[in-house]
Amino acid sequence: MSVNNCTAVTEFIILGLTDDATLHVILFVIFLGVYAVTLVGNLSIITLIRSSSQLHTPMYLFISHLAFVDIGYSSSVTPFMLISFLVDKTSIPLGGCVAQFCFVAIFGTTECFLLAVMAYDRYVAICSPLLYSTHMSANVCILFLIASYLGGCINSWVSTGFLLNLSFCGSNKINHFFCDYSPLWKLSKNQNELAEILPAVSAGSVLIITVIIIIISYVYILLSVLKIKSTEGRSKAFSTCTSHLTAVILFYGTLTFIYMMPKSSYSTDENKVVSIFYTVMIPMLNPLIYSLRNNEVKGALKKLMNKQHALS
Repeated sequence: MSVNNCTAVTEFIILGLTDDATLHVILFVIFLGVYAVTLVGNLSIITLIRSSSQLHTPMYLFISHLAFVDIGYSSSVTPFMLISFLVDKTSIPLGGCVAQFCFVAIFGTTECFLLAVMAYDRYVAICSPLLYSTHMSANVCILFLIASYLGGCINSWVSTGFLLNLSFCGSNKINHFFCDYSPLWKLSKNQNELAEILPAVSAGSVLIITVIIIIISYVYILLSVLKIKSTEGRSKAFSTCTSHLTAVILFYGTLTFIYMMPKSSYSTDENKVVSIFYTVMIPMLNPLIYSLRNNEVKGALKKLMNKQHALS
């Protein structure tokens, strides 16, 4: 099939991280290990939270969903990347490419909303502890979760909708390790400004809105903590936010770097490294962040292990 003497593209070639065969072996082993830790770590967090009654609180409910989203986020990219290290040429059908981007956008956006909801949860817990059970009731938490997933779907649908209306002809090589919107748009035959601007506006709006919620929440948290006279009280209040704040800085720091980079430098090696960090590495780090520095999680894990040991 040809359009104006140009062969229509039905599949794309993913150029990946490198064409060095030796590096392929090394990177395969590294990222296979990362993916294994991601799956085990996040599934363990979900299982622990569901099985430990002491962790049946809004904060841990959101953490369990963050773990689920991280599994989806990493699984949208990592298995395909691992395959690319084992074969000479990595091809993906047009429909598969669009589907991969769709899932990456859904899970990535949902993570933004979940991190914002978790910031609000910490704000209510520290600034209005007496009203916590009312403001963060089961129904409210469910609404927050629905809104987070719905927001992820809407943002993804905006970009995917434009992607489905693009036609591709000629070059089909994507200089990236997964199907991202910008390199696909650059390969399209019918490049129009609306298809370039609106998805960026949608994604940018999500970032701005969630960042504003997080910043406002932490400003009020800081003001409340500074009013606490005892050093021990301040330390205890801050400790409940440390894990979340670390996850926020890592996730939004890398996303901001991606969106602030000039378009001309897109698909450079530096860009790929940053993209790997937020799509592959952060989903592995989050369960470690929320468990290693969390005494409640450690206590629940110890209690569960003792219970299983007693049963055996």
